[in-house]
Amino acid sequence: MLADMTAPIHGPDDPDGLSDRDRAVLAVERQSWTGPGAKERAIREQLGISPTRYYQLLNALLDDRRALEEDPVTVNRLRRVRAARRERR
Repeated sequence: MLADMTAPIHGPDDPDGLSDRDRAVLAVERQSWTGPGAKERAIREQLGISPTRYYQLLNALLDDRRALEEDPVTVNRLRRVRAARRERR
């Protein structure tokens, strides 16, 4: 598990980049998951946060230019998924 998952999303020591937690959230999202509950279990074990908090952080990252610069493929894919879900509502 990473050092401090309750710290602010963007650490003061890295004002132009992502925090370790932000990078970890994106890394979890890049993985593929098999079986029900595997992703949620990994979120709790690897990040030490609830799935609800994970998705809150992830959604905020999708609007952050630093996340787009860090991992454009993942961020753009998730933006498309989010936009499609909004259109269906």
